[in-house]
Amino acid sequence: MRVIRYRAYGDPDVLTVEEAEVPEPGPAQVLIKAEAIGVNFVETQRRRGTAPFPTLLPNAPHGDVVGTVVAAGADVRSVAVGDRVAAPVEGEAYADYTVTDATFLAPIPADLGLAEASVLASPAQTALCTLKTAQIKPGDTVLVHAASGSIGHLALQLAKILGAGRVIGTAGSAHKLDFARAHGADVAVDYSAPGWPDQVRAATQGRGVDVIIDSVGGDVLRQGIGLLAPFGRLVFYGAASGEVPQISPMELIGLQFVTGSSLWAWWQHRPDEVRTGLDRLAGLLASGELCVSLGTTLPLTEAAKAHQLIEERGHLGRVLLIP
Repeated sequence: MRVIRYRAYGDPDVLTVEEAEVPEPGPAQVLIKAEAIGVNFVETQRRRGTAPFPTLLPNAPHGDVVGTVVAAGADVRSVAVGDRVAAPVEGEAYADYTVTDATFLAPIPADLGLAEASVLASPAQTALCTLKTAQIKPGDTVLVHAASGSIGHLALQLAKILGAGRVIGTAGSAHKLDFARAHGADVAVDYSAPGWPDQVRAATQGRGVDVIIDSVGGDVLRQGIGLLAPFGRLVFYGAASGEVPQISPMELIGLQFVTGSSLWAWWQHRPDEVRTGLDRLAGLLASGELCVSLGTTLPLTEAAKAHQLIEERGHLGRVLLIP
C-alpha cells in the first residue's frame, strides 16, 4: 500500500510517497480501507517542526479518515467488518489503509457525503466540544476566529444551534469574510486589519462579546481578552499563528475567563458526552442543518500540494485527499 511520510522537517516537498505492508490491527483496533482523508492545518506545523508540542522524526501526518472497516481486533465490539466509519487517526493517516483505536470511531449515516463524513472524525467534534467548554448561554454574542477554516465554519453554525444570539466571525481576506457570512456569521471582521478589535466593539455597541473561540493564539488572543464582556469566556484550542502567549492574571481582573479545550481531553474525561455529541452532529449533517464546505479534493499522492494550499491560507472549507 501507499503511505505518506516525512523524514525531515521543512516545506511540503518533504512529504514523500512510500510503499509499506498493510498493517494488522491490534486487539482494540480496526483496519480501515480509506475513501478520503481530511487534511488539517496543524499537520503543516507538525511537518515543519513548529507545532506547539514536540514531534519526532521520522513521522507521518495525522488525519481524518473516512472508509470501510476491513478487519477488526478480537476485543472490538462497537463496529463490524463492512461498516463505514470516520476516525481521527494519529500517524500514517495519509494512506490506502490505516489502523486506529476503535474507541474513537464515528459510524457514518447511509447517505452522508465524503466531506460531511470527514468532519465527523474531528473537526465537527472539536467545534462542538470547544463551544460546550465555553458554556454558551441563550442570547450570547460569540466571536469565532478563523471562521473560514474547516473547524471555524462549523463553529459559526453550531454556535447558533446552541443558542447564540449573535455570531461574529473573523478571517483574513475579503473572500473569506464573504464565506463566513454565508456560513452563519452575522458580522464578519478582517483580523489582519489594524484596529480590528474596534470593529468588534462597534458591532457589540461597546459591550464586548460573551464567548471567543480562538485557534489563532498570539496577538489575536491577547487582543481578544480585551474584547470580553464581564464574565466572558475565551476558549483556546489551537495556535495557527505559531505563538502561545503568556497571560498575566491581571489581564483577567475584569471578570474574564480564559481556558483551553481539546477533543482528546473531552474523550478522556467525558467520553459519554462526546458520543452523545457525535450522534447529534451526525443528525445535523444528515438533515442539512449543519453544512460542510468542501474546498478541494486531491489524489493521495498530491499530499504536498494539499499542505501548500493550506499554508497559503487561500483555501476555504475542507481539503480532502482521495486514495
